[in-house]
Amino acid sequence: MSDSTTILLADDHAILRSGLRLLVESQPDFKVVGEAGTGKEAIAKARELQPNLILLDLNMPELDGLDALPAIRKEAPDSRILILTMHDDVSYLQEALRTGASGYILKKAVDSDLITALRTVLRGETYVHSAMTQKLLQKIDQQAAKPAPEADPWATLSDRERDVLRLVALGYTNAEIASELFLSVKTVETYRTRGMEKLNFQTRAQLVKAALEKGLLE
Repeated sequence: MSDSTTILLADDHAILRSGLRLLVESQPDFKVVGEAGTGKEAIAKARELQPNLILLDLNMPELDGLDALPAIRKEAPDSRILILTMHDDVSYLQEALRTGASGYILKKAVDSDLITALRTVLRGETYVHSAMTQKLLQKIDQQAAKPAPEADPWATLSDRERDVLRLVALGYTNAEIASELFLSVKTVETYRTRGMEKLNFQTRAQLVKAALEKGLLE
């Protein structure tokens, strides 16, 4: 069995691990070389055994799978990691893949899809259970359908334009603003006009209302 693919099972349920071992070792070229019941134990076993593949649950005591994943990748960089979980939330899938997992399979699909998932991951490919693929595509479609946020016109103001308009909203005259900011009255008028145009305001009342909403007058 020297050519066997070595596998580490990491799940906190001993009965499930026993079932997984039977299923995995039904394949003549697969051999379970270790088991772990906690996240910390999974890290230690990965370091010790350097398995070809690690089947990792997300919910485990001491350290959950997502938190253990980076350490496992560091301790056993050549091991491929397949997440086995009950969580069908896309955010878990995205975080697992981002953190270094090679695949994601739901526990409810173990009997029919586990061997396929294992062999896919061992080939260097990424495996995602079909139910999760659909959810991921739906999330991408929803994000793509969201309208782009409107640009904030206040962000187009220069620092000087913002300073001038703030003082205008506070009731300062052009001459008072010029004295406050050490500018000429003509320069203040230029900043004021240009700023109002950028914000598409025609009256000081519009400016005051918007400045209040922005918290610029506090």
